Amino acid sequence: MPTVLITGANRGLGLEFVRQYQADGWRVLATVRDAAKGKAAAGAGAEVHLLDMTDGSAMAAFAGRLDGIAIDLLVCNAGYYGDRQSLGEIDGEDFMRVMRINALGPLLLVEALRPRLAKGATIAVVSSKMGSMAETTSGGSYAYRASKAAVNMVVKTLSVDLKAQGVTVVALSPGWVRTDMGGPSAPLAPPEAVAGMRRVLAGLTPADTGAFRHYDGRPVPW
Repeated sequence: MPTVLITGANRGLGLEFVRQYQADGWRVLATVRDAAKGKAAAGAGAEVHLLDMTDGSAMAAFAGRLDGIAIDLLVCNAGYYGDRQSLGEIDGEDFMRVMRINALGPLLLVEALRPRLAKGATIAVVSSKMGSMAETTSGGSYAYRASKAAVNMVVKTLSVDLKAQGVTVVALSPGWVRTDMGGPSAPLAPPEAVAGMRRVLAGLTPADTGAFRHYDGRPVPW
């Protein structure tokens, strides 16, 4: 039975990843920020763990509790959009919180979990087309855009550092999805977006490491 670890699994895309992988017979480990928010993931069959994506020492302790478990797939989904992101009203402290959760968090988690990664494991970071330099045609959302551009570089660099270990690392754009972050006007439902990302992941080869893919498999320009 393969094992997947999914962060930010309390709702939205994270919870849908839990549901779909559990339905396909995977062992599903899920992280949430507090126990109350983890009830849905537990109800969907996940083994739920508490984890703060801003706390490096907590990540190290969490990795220690997974001794004996080999992770075949790590889905770094936890994210934070932030507040006051329009030009002229930027909140510096909130900007840095967005960066810490969205960009630094996945890096620190991979660093902590590296000894737990199975041979040939895959790491998928849920990024966004909003982190693409080439695709940026509208303004605003400074912190969120910057954090996703930063985590894209984290993905690319990890793909180099982990290549010798046989680990494939990719960034995924889920599209505009009807979640708390995406809002009710988004064209995609979570099951469709997650099913698409899972198809992308299932089709990866080691040669794809360092790629940035849309949920439908199309490459996303950096």
